[in-house]
Amino acid sequence: MFGYVTILEPELKVKDFRRYKSFYCGLCRELKERYGHLGQMTLTYDMTFAILLLTSLYENEITGEKIRCKVHPVKRQEILRSAATEYGADMNMILAYYHLKDDWTDEKKVSGFLGTCALRRRVKRIIRKYPRQCRVIQRELKALEGYEAENSQEIYLPAGCFGRLMAELMVWKRDQWEETLRSLGFFLGKFIYIMDAYDDLEKDLKEGNYNPLKNLYKEPDYHKRCRDMLCMMIAECCAGFEKLPCIQDIDILRNILYDGVWNQFRKIEQERKEKEK
Repeated sequence: MFGYVTILEPELKVKDFRRYKSFYCGLCRELKERYGHLGQMTLTYDMTFAILLLTSLYENEITGEKIRCKVHPVKRQEILRSAATEYGADMNMILAYYHLKDDWTDEKKVSGFLGTCALRRRVKRIIRKYPRQCRVIQRELKALEGYEAENSQEIYLPAGCFGRLMAELMVWKRDQWEETLRSLGFFLGKFIYIMDAYDDLEKDLKEGNYNPLKNLYKEPDYHKRCRDMLCMMIAECCAGFEKLPCIQDIDILRNILYDGVWNQFRKIEQERKEKEK
């Protein structure tokens, strides 16, 4: 359920793309140092957005260095990190763990079972460190499992679970920005869930997996209604974002929220039009 919150590269300035990539590599490095190669395997673009946002909002000090890695063994790559990178790495691990657990529960994927077992010990430390976030994650995922067991076709119910989950993750500190960050995270989470359901529908229909859009798919205006739902969710998310006093990396953040989140939707629509031809 991850990988949708990323940049639209052609619309970014070269310097901004390099900076985004450096923060992404910084998260990768943080995961490796804290959790080893297993941690690196959980790397996602979604948490890079959260790190950029929180770093900008709280004006954290940013440290940079150049390193070599297995992906780039010849040329040293610049990495950027802040205090938010550590938080992002921990939340990245939590999300990856529950994503793998969901794969095992829903689709009985062996990779999900093995990944859950491999990460369990590391995740227990994070749960003790961030009890508030992890308590909400566990509660909302349990509610989500209930909707899946009922085969609920009310998309806003399971999407709401993931929205509340993301809302809690976005609240790094309990301060004056908590309410706004919670609103931003809530609607971003709902967008991610609906986008994921829209993305996976054909596969889920073939494999008999749960998908809350199965009934809506039978309607003639299915694609338009999905697009309208996604537009409403990201519009509310952006409304919350614009209330935050973010100045640093504002062009990157706006590129992600106004353009990048639609990358997969545009791809699906293009594939659909080609099939119709």
